[in-house]
Amino acid sequence: MAEQSIQHHPLLRRRDGHHARVTFEELFFDLVYVFAVTQLSHELLTNLNPTGVIETLILWFAVWLGWQYTCWVTNWFDPETPRIRGLIFAVMLAGLVMASAIPGAFGDRGWIFVLAYVALQVGRTAYIAWELGPDHPLAANYRRMLGWVSISAVLWIAGAFVEHEARMALWAVAILCEYVSPMFGFPLPGLGRSKTSDWTIEGGHLAERCQLFVIVALGETLLATGATMARAEVWDVPVLSALLATFLGTLAMWWLYFGTSSKDATAAITRSDDPGRIGAYFHYIHAILIGGVIATAVGNDLVLAHLHDPLKTAYVVILVAGPAIYLLGSAIYKKAVYGVVPASHMVGVAALVLLVPVAYAVDLLTMGWLTTIVLLFVGFREGRTLRKRTLSSAAQPASH
Repeated sequence: MAEQSIQHHPLLRRRDGHHARVTFEELFFDLVYVFAVTQLSHELLTNLNPTGVIETLILWFAVWLGWQYTCWVTNWFDPETPRIRGLIFAVMLAGLVMASAIPGAFGDRGWIFVLAYVALQVGRTAYIAWELGPDHPLAANYRRMLGWVSISAVLWIAGAFVEHEARMALWAVAILCEYVSPMFGFPLPGLGRSKTSDWTIEGGHLAERCQLFVIVALGETLLATGATMARAEVWDVPVLSALLATFLGTLAMWWLYFGTSSKDATAAITRSDDPGRIGAYFHYIHAILIGGVIATAVGNDLVLAHLHDPLKTAYVVILVAGPAIYLLGSAIYKKAVYGVVPASHMVGVAALVLLVPVAYAVDLLTMGWLTTIVLLFVGFREGRTLRKRTLSSAAQPASH
């Protein structure tokens, strides 16, 4: 009954059993996030200390949540209808202002960052709630969502009034409101809670949107590598070696995602009895996985810019943490897709941790190669697992 009502709403996607394609409006919207990811990696690179890491982490979750909530809108609603297209472009403008304010978000541009972010989150959600009206099956979900992003907005705005640690604390709580509340169905007194089984999502579209954001993040990694390479005064053997190490590391991350599991993600959502729950898990997981890509991009920049420098503790942490976070995110992702945690990823994380004491005895170039070798090893092991999985699937019909 709810499914039929949803089909009849003029702004919602027509569900005909086929894969809902990603539209040009959505791809255009993603361009803002290429810039946002670049801003975040530069912010972390210039503030490579505990405070800078926390600040960048908070800003990353804001960027991700703005994209994630918009992604759910374009999963349900047709971006090619004039009103939804206009909404996407308005959100895009707010996102561009927000991304531009990232370097000063914890300084004198905090107000600009907050107002753009609140306009993006509250404005988009309120508009959709208004368009749905009071009786549509998705309306109650959007009213609850509006309640939570409004609570979060109060915390974001309050944070703009204070400085440093107090701002970080208020904004961290605001992030938790928006990141955690969907896990419990946006519960609010008097409004109840949503059930993920009621979220009639298009699994293939949702998986593809997440995949495109991974491409955005990996693309930024290549952009950072190319930009640093272009600034090098001499292209000698060590510089070319550093380029090869960072490129192969990025290629290994691409393979671990797109070569071994991304095609099965759509099927995992589609087959699920509760596709809304699996889709939500995918979004939670990708925040971690893409965070690892951003941190790895910073490490690559350091390797190319300071080839023969000894490693400070901050350099050691970022060079190890980036790939380790990515592998952990990838492992959780594959647990959601296949139901098992890949042993190769855990071995890779352990190997990266074991490199920490080694790092203090080598230079950045050597450390860059060591972390790349770990990623290549994990990619090789996952490739073998993929071949076994493919052979097993091919042999299965014959056994019947």
